[in-house]
Amino acid sequence: MINVKFYLDKADKSNKFPIYLVIRQKDIQVKVFTGEKIKKKDWDNKNQVVKDSLYGYNAINKFLLFLKVEIEKHLETTPHSQLTDVKLKEKISSLVSGRRANTGIRIVEEDLAFYEGKTAITLVDLFAGAGGFSEGFLQAEHANMYYDFLLGSDINENCELTHLARYNYQLGLSAEFLKQDITEPDFLENLLGKIGDKNVDVVCGGPPCQSFSLAGKRKKFDKKDDLFANYLNVIKKLRPKYFVMENVKGILTKEGGKIKEMILQEIKSIVDLKEFHQLIGFIARIKKVHKEDLFILDSYLLRLQFETTLEKDIEAVREKYIQTVENKFKILVPKIVDYKTSKTDPNISTIRHGFNLLKRTTELAYLRKKVINEKAFNNLDNDFFAADFDNFLTSIEPESIVEKVQLAFNKLRSSSHNEEVSQIIKSLEIFSYSFDQCISGLDPYVKNLNKEVEFEEILSHIRLYKIDQPFVALASNYGVPQNRERVLFIGCRKDQKMIHSIPTTVNAKDKVTVFEALYDLDFVGNNDEKFDYEDIDLKARHNGSTEKMTSLLRKRKINGDVDLQAGLTYADWSKNGRLTNRFLNAKNPFYVRNAEELKNILAHQVAPLHNHKTSKQNQEVINRLQIILDEGNYETAKEKLKSKGLDSEKRNYNVLKPDSQSSTIMTIADDYIHYASPRSLTVREMARLQSFDDSFVFQGKRSTGGDKRKTEVPQYTLVGNAVPPLMARAVAMEILKNIE
Repeated sequence: MINVKFYLDKADKSNKFPIYLVIRQKDIQVKVFTGEKIKKKDWDNKNQVVKDSLYGYNAINKFLLFLKVEIEKHLETTPHSQLTDVKLKEKISSLVSGRRANTGIRIVEEDLAFYEGKTAITLVDLFAGAGGFSEGFLQAEHANMYYDFLLGSDINENCELTHLARYNYQLGLSAEFLKQDITEPDFLENLLGKIGDKNVDVVCGGPPCQSFSLAGKRKKFDKKDDLFANYLNVIKKLRPKYFVMENVKGILTKEGGKIKEMILQEIKSIVDLKEFHQLIGFIARIKKVHKEDLFILDSYLLRLQFETTLEKDIEAVREKYIQTVENKFKILVPKIVDYKTSKTDPNISTIRHGFNLLKRTTELAYLRKKVINEKAFNNLDNDFFAADFDNFLTSIEPESIVEKVQLAFNKLRSSSHNEEVSQIIKSLEIFSYSFDQCISGLDPYVKNLNKEVEFEEILSHIRLYKIDQPFVALASNYGVPQNRERVLFIGCRKDQKMIHSIPTTVNAKDKVTVFEALYDLDFVGNNDEKFDYEDIDLKARHNGSTEKMTSLLRKRKINGDVDLQAGLTYADWSKNGRLTNRFLNAKNPFYVRNAEELKNILAHQVAPLHNHKTSKQNQEVINRLQIILDEGNYETAKEKLKSKGLDSEKRNYNVLKPDSQSSTIMTIADDYIHYASPRSLTVREMARLQSFDDSFVFQGKRSTGGDKRKTEVPQYTLVGNAVPPLMARAVAMEILKNIE
């Protein structure tokens, strides 16, 4: 019988008693200082806890309980032959010293020598989630350049909690976090307030794919509809040298490829306001030649003013545009209908009311957002309400309003006034044009004057960003043990070198395998949690295939490229960390449940390993997973499962193959079966497959379910939605190689 208890040792000079943990057995006796000292009156020896008379008693008791449970678990699972006094003391001391290092008064100090002669490239991470982009960029360094992480932003509190724990508390960075919806009116103002007067060199982020759809053709309105437009608004304001937009592969073929072209068009429509006068002057010269089209050309000029107008003034400029068109209509009305008809005809009323609605696009946009939020709050989808809401939202889009005005004009059209009606309709179309559509609309006038070369030269000065076609990046090409495909759009400011793609860092035959990533974590059982690494006996674990499995382990560079001489295994890179020497003084990994615990350093749960907890699975589930694992595939296992009464309604299980890469890691751990055990994956194992360092701790709730998945972002969701840091690092390195 092994007994684990605490006791108070002799008091120090300040009359405080150190709390010791002691283990007693007939052939073992170990005692280790826990790092905590208290007054004798604050100790409850019977219950082995600190009394509530001491400030911060909860945090100390939490640590003592954690320490006791870990040691008892270690004693139960470790063979008796390995339970020596020395090894036990080392085990306890590692947990104690890790916590003492974090809870001391020492502030994390970066190595100042690191910065000597180096250039900081500033970074902002939007839609940051767990921080996959941020993490990868902080791992990158090239030609004496490194990344200065200024700010991350997302809407969820667990994203913020994980960011603050990692970058502020653990790494000691001053990186800000803005927890706010990017579509809110004051988002940009708050973002600028946190950045201050610093220039931003690089912006990264991936607006969710739901935010991409063609204006006027949307039928499933979602809260995420405006994210892309607002992302570009941030780009327009910050004017970074490069920006990276990441998304799912399906974005390339969505709506027949039209969405991809729309994205490229919108990026190319970001203008350099300092050079915009060149275009205005050019159109003024066209007007002198094409006097018959003055109204249309003036419409282009008015529309292009939208690009140079501040957000607070845009409503007035739009209203001026519509008022100009309406004035032309008022002059036309008496020519095509009599007075009585002008007051009663529904077509005339439609046109007039259309003008009124177009003058109020700002108010309608606000109304649109409120209705979309209400639709989302009430989960209006796939029901009898959704279509009515969507039809209303479609009806207040500027494009839909213009369509109805055009329809009314078509019904009124008088052959003697076709030209005037056509000009009004064309002007209303121009009102909803993007910058790029305006340029296309001006092309016929340019060609008529043989000014194509001059026009292109002007546009090269006006377009703020150059961008090539988006490309598909496969994570396994960058040292990630996962076949995750993501589309990257890389915008390059006109004064920077173009980046067409991200060179791969690993050959196809040398890709990191699942076994390389996970083999050293394979020491957890069912409903188990571990806070420290354990030795893995590959011979015992893989009897009969030890040589084959061992052959999968290879030494590599940080980027995954094979380096048998000076490299480390993927597992060792994960344990040691891939951050630069700048972070040698970082605090030890720790976990907290919420923001309140984060603020109380004593409440931080410090340990070498975190997020390594398995789910509690009943015997039926274990039997089901074992059959699927033995068969190697869910589809081929279905018949056997049914015959044994173990079939499931679950759509899919992905069996990990040790000698290849995993499929795309998603947000639900139960979708995956470990390659050697009938169980799902831990958060840490999923993080390894995403290429996160073990020191990167995912905070807050481990998982959630039901409707809560729509609002909560627990650890599994943080991991599954993240950009793999090693892929982000490859992007960061390519930018450093090209940035000027």
